[in-house]
Amino acid sequence: MTETNLYLTMKGTNEGIIVYLDDQCSFITLLNELGSQVKSDTIENTTEVIINCQNRYLQDWQREEIRQVVEEQSSLKVKSIESNVLSHEEALTWFDQSTIKPFVKTVRSGQVLHVEGDALILGDINPGATVNATGNIFVLGQLKGIAHAGYAEGTEHVVVASYMNPNQIRIANKISRAPDYEMQGSSREFAYINQETGQIELEQIHNLQKIRPNLTDIVERGL
Repeated sequence: MTETNLYLTMKGTNEGIIVYLDDQCSFITLLNELGSQVKSDTIENTTEVIINCQNRYLQDWQREEIRQVVEEQSSLKVKSIESNVLSHEEALTWFDQSTIKPFVKTVRSGQVLHVEGDALILGDINPGATVNATGNIFVLGQLKGIAHAGYAEGTEHVVVASYMNPNQIRIANKISRAPDYEMQGSSREFAYINQETGQIELEQIHNLQKIRPNLTDIVERGL
Protein backbone atom coordinates (compact mmCIF):
# COMPACT_ATOMS: atom_id res chain seq x y z
CA MET A 1 0.00 0.00 0.00
CA THR A 2 1.43 3.35 -1.00
CA GLU A 3 1.33 6.43 1.20
CA THR A 4 -1.23 8.02 -1.07
CA ASN A 5 -3.68 5.20 -0.39
CA LEU A 6 -3.58 6.12 3.27
CA TYR A 7 -5.10 9.50 2.50
CA LEU A 8 -7.34 8.90 -0.49
CA THR A 9 -9.65 6.15 -1.73
CA MET A 10 -11.59 6.21 -4.99
CA LYS A 11 -14.66 4.04 -5.39
CA GLY A 12 -17.10 3.56 -8.26
CA THR A 13 -20.75 3.59 -7.12
CA ASN A 14 -24.20 4.00 -8.62
CA GLU A 15 -23.82 7.72 -7.97
CA GLY A 16 -20.52 7.83 -9.90
CA ILE A 17 -16.94 8.04 -8.65
CA ILE A 18 -16.62 8.98 -4.97
CA VAL A 19 -13.24 10.11 -3.63
CA TYR A 20 -12.95 9.56 0.12
CA LEU A 21 -10.38 11.81 1.78
CA ASP A 22 -8.62 11.08 5.05
CA ASP A 23 -10.02 13.17 7.91
CA GLN A 24 -7.09 12.82 10.35
CA CYS A 25 -4.08 14.26 8.51
CA SER A 26 -3.37 17.98 8.13
CA PHE A 27 -5.15 19.86 5.38
CA ILE A 28 -1.85 20.71 3.65
CA THR A 29 -0.85 17.03 3.58
CA LEU A 30 -4.26 16.16 2.20
CA LEU A 31 -3.98 18.72 -0.61
CA ASN A 32 -0.50 17.50 -1.57
CA GLU A 33 -1.56 13.86 -1.68
CA LEU A 34 -4.74 14.71 -3.57
CA GLY A 35 -2.72 16.67 -6.13
CA SER A 36 -0.27 13.80 -6.60
CA GLN A 37 -3.06 11.28 -7.05
CA VAL A 38 -5.09 13.22 -9.61
CA LYS A 39 -1.96 14.08 -11.62
CA SER A 40 -1.27 10.39 -12.08
CA ASP A 41 -4.87 9.70 -13.07
CA THR A 42 -5.13 8.16 -16.53
CA ILE A 43 -8.72 9.20 -17.26
CA GLU A 44 -8.70 11.36 -20.38
CA ASN A 45 -12.37 12.25 -20.75
CA THR A 46 -14.00 14.69 -18.34
CA THR A 47 -15.46 12.69 -15.46
CA GLU A 48 -17.46 14.03 -12.54
CA VAL A 49 -16.45 12.97 -9.04
CA ILE A 50 -17.94 13.43 -5.59
CA ILE A 51 -15.41 14.41 -2.91
CA ASN A 52 -16.29 13.00 0.52
CA CYS A 53 -14.25 14.53 3.36
CA GLN A 54 -15.85 12.24 5.95
CA ASN A 55 -15.50 13.73 9.49
CA ARG A 56 -13.46 16.76 8.49
CA TYR A 57 -15.13 20.16 8.74
CA LEU A 58 -14.34 22.36 5.77
CA GLN A 59 -14.51 26.11 5.47
CA ASP A 60 -15.49 27.65 2.15
CA TRP A 61 -11.89 28.47 1.19
CA GLN A 62 -10.84 24.87 1.85
CA ARG A 63 -13.61 23.54 -0.37
CA GLU A 64 -12.45 25.88 -3.12
CA GLU A 65 -8.82 24.74 -2.80
CA ILE A 66 -9.86 21.09 -3.08
CA ARG A 67 -11.91 21.90 -6.17
CA GLN A 68 -9.00 23.78 -7.76
CA VAL A 69 -6.48 21.01 -7.07
CA VAL A 70 -8.71 18.41 -8.69
CA GLU A 71 -9.94 20.38 -11.69
CA GLU A 72 -6.70 22.22 -12.54
CA GLN A 73 -4.45 19.16 -12.33
CA SER A 74 -6.64 16.53 -13.96
CA SER A 75 -9.55 15.99 -16.34
CA LEU A 76 -11.83 15.31 -13.37
CA LYS A 77 -14.66 17.70 -12.53
CA VAL A 78 -15.93 18.04 -8.95
CA LYS A 79 -19.68 17.43 -8.81
CA SER A 80 -19.96 18.09 -5.07
CA ILE A 81 -17.89 18.21 -1.88
CA GLU A 82 -19.50 16.49 1.09
CA SER A 83 -18.74 16.27 4.79
CA ASN A 84 -20.35 14.57 7.76
CA VAL A 85 -19.70 17.65 9.92
CA LEU A 86 -21.89 20.75 10.09
CA SER A 87 -21.14 24.12 11.60
CA HIS A 88 -23.32 25.29 14.49
CA GLU A 89 -25.23 27.61 12.16
CA GLU A 90 -25.70 24.86 9.55
CA ALA A 91 -26.95 22.47 12.23
CA LEU A 92 -29.49 25.02 13.48
CA THR A 93 -30.68 25.64 9.91
CA TRP A 94 -31.01 21.89 9.26
CA PHE A 95 -32.94 21.41 12.51
CA ASP A 96 -35.22 24.32 11.69
CA GLN A 97 -35.94 22.97 8.21
CA SER A 98 -36.54 19.37 9.34
CA THR A 99 -38.77 19.98 12.36
CA ILE A 100 -42.54 20.26 12.21
CA LYS A 101 -43.83 23.53 13.71
CA PRO A 102 -47.24 23.10 15.39
CA PHE A 103 -49.69 26.01 15.67
CA VAL A 104 -52.84 25.64 17.76
CA LYS A 105 -54.79 28.48 16.24
CA THR A 106 -57.12 29.61 13.50
CA VAL A 107 -55.36 31.71 10.86
CA ARG A 108 -57.82 34.50 10.19
CA SER A 109 -58.51 36.64 7.15
CA GLY A 110 -55.67 39.08 6.48
CA GLN A 111 -53.13 37.12 8.54
CA VAL A 112 -49.99 35.68 6.90
CA LEU A 113 -48.07 32.91 8.66
CA HIS A 114 -44.51 32.14 7.47
CA VAL A 115 -42.97 28.84 8.61
CA GLU A 116 -39.47 27.41 8.15
CA GLY A 117 -39.87 23.67 7.66
CA ASP A 118 -43.19 21.82 7.93
CA ALA A 119 -46.30 23.53 9.35
CA LEU A 120 -48.96 21.71 11.36
CA ILE A 121 -52.06 23.87 11.81
CA LEU A 122 -54.38 22.61 14.55
CA GLY A 123 -57.23 24.83 13.46
CA ASP A 124 -58.67 26.43 10.35
CA ILE A 125 -57.14 28.60 7.63
CA ASN A 126 -59.95 31.02 6.92
CA PRO A 127 -60.71 32.66 3.55
CA GLY A 128 -58.27 35.53 3.00
CA ALA A 129 -55.63 33.98 5.30
CA THR A 130 -52.26 32.71 4.04
CA VAL A 131 -49.82 30.07 5.31
CA ASN A 132 -46.39 29.84 3.64
CA ALA A 133 -44.03 26.99 4.57
CA THR A 134 -40.70 25.91 3.13
CA GLY A 135 -41.80 22.33 3.80
CA ASN A 136 -45.19 20.58 3.88
CA ILE A 137 -48.42 21.99 5.28
CA PHE A 138 -50.75 19.82 7.38
CA VAL A 139 -54.11 21.32 8.38
CA LEU A 140 -56.14 19.50 11.03
CA GLY A 141 -59.09 21.69 10.28
CA GLN A 142 -60.64 23.50 7.33
CA LEU A 143 -58.41 24.91 4.59
CA LYS A 144 -60.35 27.78 3.01
CA GLY A 145 -57.57 30.31 2.52
CA ILE A 146 -54.21 30.17 0.74
CA ALA A 147 -51.60 27.48 1.45
CA HIS A 148 -48.14 27.65 -0.12
CA ALA A 149 -45.94 24.60 0.53
CA GLY A 150 -42.37 24.27 -0.72
CA TYR A 151 -42.09 28.05 -0.47
CA ALA A 152 -38.49 28.04 -1.75
CA GLU A 153 -38.44 25.38 -4.47
CA GLY A 154 -39.79 22.20 -2.90
CA THR A 155 -41.70 20.45 -5.66
CA GLU A 156 -41.97 17.25 -3.57
CA HIS A 157 -43.92 18.93 -0.76
CA VAL A 158 -47.64 18.50 -0.14
CA VAL A 159 -50.62 20.30 1.37
CA VAL A 160 -52.82 18.03 3.48
CA ALA A 161 -56.15 19.10 5.01
CA SER A 162 -58.98 17.52 6.96
CA TYR A 163 -61.34 19.64 4.86
CA MET A 164 -60.10 21.02 1.53
CA ASN A 165 -61.83 24.05 0.01
CA PRO A 166 -59.01 26.59 -0.50
CA ASN A 167 -58.93 29.97 -2.21
CA GLN A 168 -55.59 28.91 -3.66
CA ILE A 169 -52.93 26.23 -3.29
CA ARG A 170 -49.32 26.81 -4.24
CA ILE A 171 -46.52 24.27 -4.25
CA ALA A 172 -43.11 25.63 -5.23
CA ASN A 173 -43.86 27.80 -8.29
CA LYS A 174 -47.09 26.02 -9.27
CA ILE A 175 -50.51 27.56 -8.54
CA SER A 176 -53.96 25.98 -8.34
CA ARG A 177 -56.85 28.42 -7.92
CA ALA A 178 -60.39 27.76 -6.77
CA PRO A 179 -62.98 27.85 -9.57
CA ASP A 180 -65.02 31.02 -10.09
CA TYR A 181 -68.24 29.18 -9.29
CA GLU A 182 -69.10 28.09 -5.76
CA MET A 183 -68.49 24.44 -4.99
CA GLN A 184 -68.41 22.14 -2.02
CA GLY A 185 -65.09 21.22 -0.46
CA SER A 186 -64.00 17.67 0.26
CA SER A 187 -62.62 15.92 3.31
CA ARG A 188 -59.28 14.23 3.94
CA GLU A 189 -57.44 15.24 0.77
CA PHE A 190 -53.94 16.34 -0.13
CA ALA A 191 -52.49 18.41 -2.95
CA TYR A 192 -49.24 17.57 -4.70
CA ILE A 193 -47.40 18.23 -7.95
CA ASN A 194 -47.84 15.38 -10.41
CA GLN A 195 -44.33 14.96 -11.84
CA GLU A 196 -45.72 13.69 -15.16
CA THR A 197 -48.08 16.59 -15.83
CA GLY A 198 -46.24 19.24 -13.81
CA GLN A 199 -49.57 20.38 -12.36
CA ILE A 200 -51.04 20.45 -8.86
CA GLU A 201 -53.56 17.64 -8.34
CA LEU A 202 -55.77 16.49 -5.46
CA GLU A 203 -55.94 12.96 -4.09
CA GLN A 204 -57.59 11.21 -1.18
CA ILE A 205 -55.33 11.07 1.84
CA HIS A 206 -55.15 7.26 1.83
CA ASN A 207 -53.06 7.55 -1.36
CA LEU A 208 -50.47 9.80 0.30
CA GLN A 209 -48.03 7.01 1.14
CA LYS A 210 -48.22 5.62 -2.40
CA ILE A 211 -47.66 8.98 -4.11
CA ARG A 212 -45.12 10.38 -1.63
CA PRO A 213 -43.47 7.24 -0.13
CA ASN A 214 -40.54 9.26 1.24
CA LEU A 215 -42.77 11.49 3.35
CA THR A 216 -41.64 10.66 6.87
CA ASP A 217 -44.19 9.94 9.54
CA ILE A 218 -45.04 13.01 11.63
CA VAL A 219 -44.04 11.34 14.89
CA GLU A 220 -40.61 10.48 13.51
CA ARG A 221 -40.11 14.11 12.45
CA GLY A 222 -40.02 15.19 16.08
CA LEU A 223 -43.51 16.56 16.69
